[in-house]
Amino acid sequence: QVQLVESGGGLVQAGDSLRLSCAASGRTFGTYDMGWFRQAPGKEREFVAAIGWSGSRQYYTDSMKGRLTISRDNAKNTVYLQMNSLKPGATAVYYCAAHVKWKDWTPRDRVGYDHWGQGTQVTVSS
Repeated sequence: QVQLVESGGGLVQAGDSLRLSCAASGRTFGTYDMGWFRQAPGKEREFVAAIGWSGSRQYYTDSMKGRLTISRDNAKNTVYLQMNSLKPGATAVYYCAAHVKWKDWTPRDRVGYDHWGQGTQVTVSS
């Protein structure tokens, strides 16, 4: 079992950058692939980015590609999401999620993730 706690959200202006963090409990962080999803009011939770357990594979949503960087530090049990040139459409609650690496993994599919954090609010003003 792993517990996930997101941080780093807040209110920013369009064009600003933000780095989200997700800290995981336990000593098995390196056995999880990690993902970031977001959910805006009235919309479904959607994929943003994902990274494999070793950090060698990254995946991004096409809508923000080029403005996102996902990374992880397994020694610190933390995954990061750097978001640049933010737009008001990025306003949402951002969630991190963990997927056990021994299972088949579809990074963009939220159904396959095993553990979720409580989320952190990101608000981008115009």
